[in-house]
Amino acid sequence: MSQNQQQNQQQNQLPITIPATSSLEDNKQQMTTFLEGTDDLGEREIMYLGEKGILLYFVPLMDSEKLNQHIIKPLQMATKDKIEEVVNIASITKTQNLYEAIYMMCKGAAVLILEGRDTVYAIDAALPASRQVSQAYNEKSVRGPQEGFIENLDKNVNLIRQRFLDGSLVVKYIEIGSISKTRIALLYVKGLTNKQLVEEVMNRLRLINVDAVDTGGLIEEALEESPFSPFPQLLNTERPDRVVGNLLEGRIALITTGNASALIAPVSFFSFYQSPEDYHTRSIYGSFFRLLRVFSFFVAMSLPALYIATISFHYELIPIDLILTVKGSLENVPFPPLIEALIMVIILELLKEASLRLPSSIAQTIGVVGGLVIGTAIVEASLVSNMMIIVIALTAISSFVVPSNEMSTTLRLLSFPMMIGAALFGYLGIVLVFVMITMHLITLKSISTPYLIPIAPLRFSNLKDVFIRLHAMYSNKRPLGAKPQRLRRQIAIRTWKHDEQDN
Repeated sequence: MSQNQQQNQQQNQLPITIPATSSLEDNKQQMTTFLEGTDDLGEREIMYLGEKGILLYFVPLMDSEKLNQHIIKPLQMATKDKIEEVVNIASITKTQNLYEAIYMMCKGAAVLILEGRDTVYAIDAALPASRQVSQAYNEKSVRGPQEGFIENLDKNVNLIRQRFLDGSLVVKYIEIGSISKTRIALLYVKGLTNKQLVEEVMNRLRLINVDAVDTGGLIEEALEESPFSPFPQLLNTERPDRVVGNLLEGRIALITTGNASALIAPVSFFSFYQSPEDYHTRSIYGSFFRLLRVFSFFVAMSLPALYIATISFHYELIPIDLILTVKGSLENVPFPPLIEALIMVIILELLKEASLRLPSSIAQTIGVVGGLVIGTAIVEASLVSNMMIIVIALTAISSFVVPSNEMSTTLRLLSFPMMIGAALFGYLGIVLVFVMITMHLITLKSISTPYLIPIAPLRFSNLKDVFIRLHAMYSNKRPLGAKPQRLRRQIAIRTWKHDEQDN
């Protein structure tokens, strides 16, 4: 699609049409009236080939050096009649709709209005309004790329684009929000990503009808199929290398303006337990840490429940050598184990939220001192046993092992029904709650893709990259979850070994 076709399509989608006239004062009056005299509106009169003209722009959005050196000065010294040949700016939009000119002004353009012409020119001179690319704050990397996304959409797309030098990366832009006109980029790999998947996601995005998109969470809630499920159905990441890895498996990435993270779809439950670190280290190390994360899932969700069930119903399973220790810890505690666990979990969540909201210089101090002081005081007051503090501490550590913050929160939420089931029915209650969670996971989908694939439905060929990370030379097939157009990867490494044997 050519630039003019794109502009015409954009103009047809605009909700308002304000036709321009050949009168400069009339055009200026209509635009300033629509903007209701906002104080940040800049105005500059110029002369262009003997014609009176005016530049309108928003001062906070404007790059003053670009405005003066590349727009105003060339216009005043012009000898040619075509604006495109005079102004040293690549992006120039011609329009006869003043509302479209205002729309472009809100994106950082300077609008040129000339006397005697019913066409206005929107010249891009936007000031970059974002920080420089830096390390991801919430997804630290020990080995591998250190850069993370920022709030600028174009720079985020650039971080992905520079990793696809063959031109296979396709970027589709869509604007959502009748007021905000928030730009969202949909990224996929041509010839690899399933076309039906792309169409389905694009259709869901087009059906979003809101005033403004002020966060990427709104896009996530609009795309997920089970909004009341505790499990996240789209993967949120701050790391470009993680996005690239998922794109190469046939998935789709969504990047929103003003959001320093990307959404990946479709995903499975096991995607949240995979980290880019697994692929930046040797396979044996990646497999060990991945198994450790999967083990942490069961610990974080069921350890407090197992302790409650054992103390309340199945104390005969405790080894004889530990009975006196456990009994001594519980002797002066007036609450049942369920209340103990709830007290400690709530205190832990309060400390976590407090450390997030406080300045970073004192957040760690509050976490450490608060945990030690409260933990010591609550044991000395006989409100909670020593064993319960150990159990809750192990549970918290296990939940923090998960590479995804959303899944970590899910585990802490699921621990509550597990504890209630354990307090009511013992081990039977734990099994019942776990079966209910498993049934929910089996029926859950992420963009029409089974959430538990390749376990349910079972796909043996994909199991080699679920619980363990096999060597790269055995990873010659892509996961089936996203239904990629090309299933086989191009893997040809260690060919030197065959050359040595031939020689």
